[in-house]
Amino acid sequence: MPLLIQNRGFDRISSTAELFDKNPHLQENARTFRSKPLVDVDPKCLLYVQQRDCIMETDCVSVIGSDDATTCHLVVLRHTGSGAVCLAHCDGSSTWSEVPLLVKAVTSLSTVCKEGRLELHLVGGFNDDSKTSHKLSLNILAAFQKQKEDIHLETCCITEMNDIVVDGRHKPVLYGIGVNVKTGEVFPASFTYKGPAEELRSARTFTGGQMADIYDSSKGLVKIGPCKWSPNLDNATKWLSQNDDTILKYLSTSPMAEPPHFVQHMKSTIQFLLEHPDSDSLFPGGQPQLYHRTERGDWERASQS
Repeated sequence: MPLLIQNRGFDRISSTAELFDKNPHLQENARTFRSKPLVDVDPKCLLYVQQRDCIMETDCVSVIGSDDATTCHLVVLRHTGSGAVCLAHCDGSSTWSEVPLLVKAVTSLSTVCKEGRLELHLVGGFNDDSKTSHKLSLNILAAFQKQKEDIHLETCCITEMNDIVVDGRHKPVLYGIGVNVKTGEVFPASFTYKGPAEELRSARTFTGGQMADIYDSSKGLVKIGPCKWSPNLDNATKWLSQNDDTILKYLSTSPMAEPPHFVQHMKSTIQFLLEHPDSDSLFPGGQPQLYHRTERGDWERASQS
């Protein structure tokens, strides 16, 4: 069944402009969404989603969220009956294989629900010069249209509807969102805490890791890896000697739109790789790293049971 807009299917589109021209209410919804106040989410109620992470949740945490999306898109899929919700930070690396995994993750926790429907919220991208955002917008929409389930597009704040010009340069209006797991509310958000295992998760993505579901909601555990990367990190060493402009130019899809901490984040990730050239050493016995939330609300490393 095609992706549904106001309970109606629509033909595959050739541009996001066509989508918004044919569905002016999506434009209005996007304007309303991006005008909402930015929420600085308390780390003690948060489970953070990094690039190429997805998190499937029912009720173990209060908020799931992600930010630092420029050309990337933040994808929220929720079943209104079961309350099961998935948030993914998609960069276009494997869109056509990722979308079916997101749908399967939500529907697998919603099979006993006779009421409710699947609702989709898309936020991200902007009018970048290379049109990377536009291509990703179209691919995500097309991938959801290929699914057999009825999926209702509710929020579509993408590409030109998430664009603002600042000092003559295009940038995203919103870089991040949060999802209230209990109510399903999606809202603009920022995050000071991006763990647990922020550097390890970034290293996994930097070295080509694919989309991964990192959370076991039945046990309340974040599960990372095991990950693999080559011990030959000569190229990584070279990056640390480059100036900030060079790192932005070659390691970003949108150098002029990145948040201020992008370069430092890249350097920290590369430094982590140099300090851990043998990825196996981070996963004794080939077991993943596990993290659980303490009574104080912090995430800490958990022992293997």
